[in-house]
Amino acid sequence: MVEPKDSGQITKGKIDEAIKALKEQKPKEREDISDREAIRKMRRYIEKLTSDKYGYSYDEVSEMLKGLGINLSGSRIKYLLGELKKSSRRQKKTSSSDDKNRSSNPATETQLTVVSTASDQASSEPDKSTVNSAKGKRQSKEPFSQQQQPESNL
Repeated sequence: MVEPKDSGQITKGKIDEAIKALKEQKPKEREDISDREAIRKMRRYIEKLTSDKYGYSYDEVSEMLKGLGINLSGSRIKYLLGELKKSSRRQKKTSSSDDKNRSSNPATETQLTVVSTASDQASSEPDKSTVNSAKGKRQSKEPFSQQQQPESNL
């Protein structure tokens, strides 16, 4: 049987010190970012320059960026902006439709309807009543409470 090499004793104090040192580390600053991320960060300014008010083309914006060492063609910039717009539209659409579905769709809520028969109305204290959901499926038979009892004089 081969025993592992001893790398020295590790004390609890060393572990605590190591944890503290690891916690204090800041994230590394990445030098390079993706084309998509670069356009996402510059989106507002590119859209401003390509608006009717300023009138620059995507190729002109591309030339400006080349002077700064960012080599993206005008068509690539236009494509990436379109992708960003699509993804932000999808996020807005799904979040607003989720809110609508939760609050204003009564058909999805469980609605119970109490169905009574003529014999239930004739007796003064019926034993049970059939409870149906809004979709017409039979859920259960529950004892009638005083609050649910139909009035026989209607």
